[in-house]
Amino acid sequence: MSRSEELFERAKAVLPGGVNSPVRAFRAVGGTPFFVAKAEGARLTDVDGKSYVDYVCSWGPLILGHAHPAVLDAIRSAAERGWTYGAPCEAEVELAELVRCRMPAVEMVRFVNSGTEATMAALRLARAATQRDVVLKFEGCYHGHADSFLVKAGSGVATLGLPDSPGVPAALASLTVTLPFNDTLAVEELFRRRGDALAAVIVEPYVGNSGFIAPEAGFHAALRALCDRHGTLLIFDEVMTGFRVGPGGAQERLGVRPDLTTLGKIIGGGMPVGAYGGRPDLMRLVAPEGPVYQAGTLAGNPVAMAAGLATLRQTERVGFYEALERRTARLVAGIVDAARRHAVPVTAGHAGSLWGAYFTAGPVRNFTDAKRSDAALFARWHRATLARGVFLAPSAFEAGFVSSAHTDADIDHTIAQLDAALGDALAG
Repeated sequence: MSRSEELFERAKAVLPGGVNSPVRAFRAVGGTPFFVAKAEGARLTDVDGKSYVDYVCSWGPLILGHAHPAVLDAIRSAAERGWTYGAPCEAEVELAELVRCRMPAVEMVRFVNSGTEATMAALRLARAATQRDVVLKFEGCYHGHADSFLVKAGSGVATLGLPDSPGVPAALASLTVTLPFNDTLAVEELFRRRGDALAAVIVEPYVGNSGFIAPEAGFHAALRALCDRHGTLLIFDEVMTGFRVGPGGAQERLGVRPDLTTLGKIIGGGMPVGAYGGRPDLMRLVAPEGPVYQAGTLAGNPVAMAAGLATLRQTERVGFYEALERRTARLVAGIVDAARRHAVPVTAGHAGSLWGAYFTAGPVRNFTDAKRSDAALFARWHRATLARGVFLAPSAFEAGFVSSAHTDADIDHTIAQLDAALGDALAG
């Protein structure tokens, strides 16, 4: 028995499913999850000494790769001054100013501790501002594990095959309306019937929590126009896409300005963090300036703020995003070429360094299309790639990530291993 297998057996006795986040259990792909001993650059090393080229990147935050020296120095320096204060610190102001500079729609921001907290607070704020209760989300989009969002969600919910979660009151779930992503006609019809009841439309601008699904031209512009017409707030959930698909996030890439934005992952450089922000007239409704209550003991934590500042400053290097996108495009093209050589239908795409691939002919416009993917083949492919030292997300319904630590040589090596692994998967 390997050291990872031993640890997993111990973990199952004290942790539900042996993990602290469901997808980590590898239920969708089979096998035993490996336990990490250390990580550096583009690689993870497990407790048994095996190394993996990592395309999970802690599910998105590590745009610079693991243990980047600049971030490590910032964390050390901050921790030496104390790692939590329960009082404001300068780094909170600096990071908020940097976020506003990079995302002009986020004129004011409130830091929290996770993406779930951010989306939960943004929804509460939208309901208070509009004095309405109903929210529209899109099938397969995951906005955290708050009750209002666990209706036809993606991410681990999709992986486990659960359309909803027990424990979510039916009365609360009834206030969440779901529609297919990219279906402008369905959204228009909903607004025609219920527009005056909709507090908010919340959307992952590029869907990354049920694989990778790009928006069709004009989809988000249509959402913006409908929200304006009916007094509904448009919320971009950029927890995953923020500073990942471009220097100003998806809203810059798409040219659409949301009313509220939720952020996480990269803005903490891998430390626990989240944020929500938007127009001052909305954000001034948040306590203590306004009546909408939201608080957090560790919000604005000095270590997380320092890590986020160091990460974002590194991404401002000339050519940073261009190099990331070029390498990501090469990786995706390599996967498509390999699938074609093996006569396997595939649909793949990317935005910036966010990418994904489905074993289906496509097109993949929404979550229903995504679920036509051959998840059994993906599971065999995942096990084969892991055996060959490449770590992909252990689910057919999760996006992948490229970091600046991935070199051209890493991409070449990965393409070769993924090609060979697909042959292994088809043979076995």
